[in-house]
Amino acid sequence: MHLTRFRLNTARPGARRLLSSPQSLHAAVMGSFPHLLPADGTPQGPRVLWRLDHNARAEVLLYIVSPDHPDLTHLVEQAGWPAAHTSDTPGWHTRPYAPFLDRLTQGDTFAFRLTANPVHHIRRKDGEPTKVTAHITPRHQMDWLLKPERQERAGFRVNEKPQDQRLLPAGLTDQRRPHHGDRYTLAVRDERTLSFGKSRDTRPARHQVKVVTVTYDGHLTITDPQAMRRTLTEGIGRAKAYGCGLMTLATLPTG
Repeated sequence: MHLTRFRLNTARPGARRLLSSPQSLHAAVMGSFPHLLPADGTPQGPRVLWRLDHNARAEVLLYIVSPDHPDLTHLVEQAGWPAAHTSDTPGWHTRPYAPFLDRLTQGDTFAFRLTANPVHHIRRKDGEPTKVTAHITPRHQMDWLLKPERQERAGFRVNEKPQDQRLLPAGLTDQRRPHHGDRYTLAVRDERTLSFGKSRDTRPARHQVKVVTVTYDGHLTITDPQAMRRTLTEGIGRAKAYGCGLMTLATLPTG
């Protein structure tokens, strides 16, 4: 497995075109692997995952987790700084991911980032089939990740804040459903709605696909290292072809 980081040059028209089209960016990512046919990746097991981090207007980073070593030359030429790089510094950074994955142990704590497509299934009327619908409020989006079964399956639990660091009490909503206050070291931000037609579909807007994405930042503790490795290489949730599902970990500062 490999972890790759590439910074897009947002001043270039090619970068802006890619950023405006998750389908085009997905195709560009998949085009980084000479032996991989254009597809969404392997349905089971390690696959190609990617995520965009919009850290600032001029700092947009593309992260890729992949079984094979990528060649991002076409992305550098289209959306990077081609004249600023050499064969020794090609314009992206790739490192082996397996050594980090192999070191994960139960009880390890990390900061994490995840962009995901939090959805649920609803039925508007009795007898109707269920419909996949996006969560649109921060509380429900947070609930999606905090769902105990999801965390257990993914091999981690989101850390709770110490009592003396909580400013908001947990309680009940008007619907008598519990809310978490600021119990967890978890923030939900950067909600985006992606709207596009499938493939080269030019039908009216009512036939467009809509995907709601949000980014989670927080702290977690590993409960099942094998499941955590699977989460980091296979992703979480839906819409992986559109930049969702990739979780990355970072060491927490000490002191």
